[in-house]
Amino acid sequence: MNEPGVQSLFDQETVMARIESGAFPDWAREQFEAFHASMVEKRGGEPFPCYFGVESERNGDALYTFVESTTHPDALFALRENLVEYLDVFEEFSDRCSLVTFFKPPEEELSERGYHERLWHILQFLHVHDPEPWPEDIPTDPDTEFWEFSFGGEPMFPTCRAPFYEERMSRFCPLGLEITFQPRTLFEGITADTEAGQQARETIQQRIEDYDGVCPHADIGDWGVEGDREWHQYMLSADESQAPDECPIEISREHPKAPVPERWREGRA
Repeated sequence: MNEPGVQSLFDQETVMARIESGAFPDWAREQFEAFHASMVEKRGGEPFPCYFGVESERNGDALYTFVESTTHPDALFALRENLVEYLDVFEEFSDRCSLVTFFKPPEEELSERGYHERLWHILQFLHVHDPEPWPEDIPTDPDTEFWEFSFGGEPMFPTCRAPFYEERMSRFCPLGLEITFQPRTLFEGITADTEAGQQARETIQQRIEDYDGVCPHADIGDWGVEGDREWHQYMLSADESQAPDECPIEISREHPKAPVPERWREGRA
């Protein structure tokens, strides 16, 4: 963790120190500063809706990584290695340790459809090169209430922000794609089947409405609740015609699905 270069796993203190020293490229600095400000500052007097995320950022509970491309294999293998490392350390790092992933902005502006395609390309790449088998208790069919993206044996919720949102500012990132990976274990005690989880959901939904100025998205639901589908929630649609109708990922229990290049088996390119 905190190795030289931008494609590493970082804690908040190290990110801020390297930004201060000028060690990060402009795009990485701008991505992090926009994210940090959106978490700790208010918009129109309203705080960011997810108070768990706000407290995590204020307390330095999260880890971060920066990815130099949404499509180049070397960049995505680096993400794979950092996600593996994150899963090894997150439980000891903090109780609310998510992995915030910033992607270098594309050279040409992408449409909403383009961002959906990039997200699912990334998740498919991670699945194909997953070091662990797909969890036995997670279905392979995304069209079920108990499906959820998994990696390294861990079911997780990857939630995205992107530049194409004009109304849902809680999902807006001004520069490029941003994915926050949150293992299911971070939600223990606050899932939909608990009183604390129901209260958290109601509070967050009200804060979303206050922050965005529009009703919470129709696709927002809960894992394991009949009729809800988690994959829709990873990148909420702004224009339904730009979003996929079916989950664009193929999940297989076959393992391993693809060999990892020798140089990546040693940990770094």
